[in-house]
Amino acid sequence: MRADARRNYERLLTEARKAFDEHGIHTSLDDIAKQAGLGNATLYRHFPTRESLLETILRDSLAELGDTAQNLLAAEPPGAALATWVKAAVAHATTYRGLVTTLMDSLKDETSDLNSACTAMQSAGRRLLERAQQAGEVRGDITATGLYAMIAAAAWTREHAPQETDQVLTVLIDGLRTR
Repeated sequence: MRADARRNYERLLTEARKAFDEHGIHTSLDDIAKQAGLGNATLYRHFPTRESLLETILRDSLAELGDTAQNLLAAEPPGAALATWVKAAVAHATTYRGLVTTLMDSLKDETSDLNSACTAMQSAGRRLLERAQQAGEVRGDITATGLYAMIAAAAWTREHAPQETDQVLTVLIDGLRTR
């Protein structure tokens, strides 16, 4: 990539992060380009879709969430590892307002630019869930899909009713445990 194109790319990412922090992920892409001092054609040349922009911004943090799961597999008892990862996944899903819905939708849409990163992260969480189930610490009737729906619900709560987040996470994690 040419040096000027690289600078434009980095400016777009910087302004997108600021805009997503301030206004959520549904902020105007044209406004992001304008804030970067660039035309919208430059933005769309680098990022043809909102999801491609989000994928670039979230790539490292989604990989870190997967790495966290991998590290927890080796370091903590199975139930505790899953609980720690669920809390991290909820925090990640609320990095930007509106993100949780886009992440969940991308898991069902193989054409989404976010799909592969989200699928890899989901796979890491599935391994933690299965390990905890095999150890008898987590209910056997919980599926990975169900777990992600619960994570999404907790993330929605964190975004829309933050004062209730701790209680929702406590009930979620307690509900996973075997009796």
